Amino acid sequence: MNTGQNQPAHFALGPLLRGEATVITGWITRWTGGHLLRPAALIVAGAGAFGAAMGSWRAADQALYSAIKLPFILLATAAGNALVNGMLAPLLGLNLRLRESLASVLLSFALAAVILGAFSPLMAFLVWNLPPLRPGVAVTAMAHSVMLLTLVTVIAFAGLASNLRLRQLLRRLGDSEAKATRLLLAWLAVNLLLGSQLSWILRPFIGSPGLPVEFLRDGALHGNFFESVFHSVRQLWPD
Repeated sequence: MNTGQNQPAHFALGPLLRGEATVITGWITRWTGGHLLRPAALIVAGAGAFGAAMGSWRAADQALYSAIKLPFILLATAAGNALVNGMLAPLLGLNLRLRESLASVLLSFALAAVILGAFSPLMAFLVWNLPPLRPGVAVTAMAHSVMLLTLVTVIAFAGLASNLRLRQLLRRLGDSEAKATRLLLAWLAVNLLLGSQLSWILRPFIGSPGLPVEFLRDGALHGNFFESVFHSVRQLWPD
């Protein structure tokens, strides 16, 4: 593989943001355990900033908790996705080893975290303009639903954009458009199912004025993420 003299041999943010498939493929083929640190640091920084911005709507403690939990969700989802994709890739026509699957998934999540970090000032602006989510302050169900749906939309956009940005990489690994599309769809499905349910278990991220600020809720395993989103949509369009 000819990567060129001006292409970085080690992880760099610029080629990742530009989706330079040749450079990224070179990283993946030379991937070692030490290469995990920079993408993981990007995930912690970007997702942590976004988590702090959304958690600040409730309280400073909630901002800290969300800044811890959101990067953990991305890292845990990346690990689970890598295992699943490592098994699915050969079935979908790609000769992708587990190490290469982990590298690919981690790079896509690092890109998603950078996008989330870029949205964190906008999230802080939204928090500034909404009524504070504190006991004794009237917060309508509409405001709460707007915040929840904004979070879901931004996180979904970051995940989708990061995967589509790496589409050239999948095409290069699979040597065909059809194989790249199949792997991308599998990638997105696992991200959605695993990431959303982990988010539900590790809630709250913005909290509720009627409940104390806490790291995890007692009934963390009750219900599911999709039921909550459906309820929020119904709040915006009541019968």
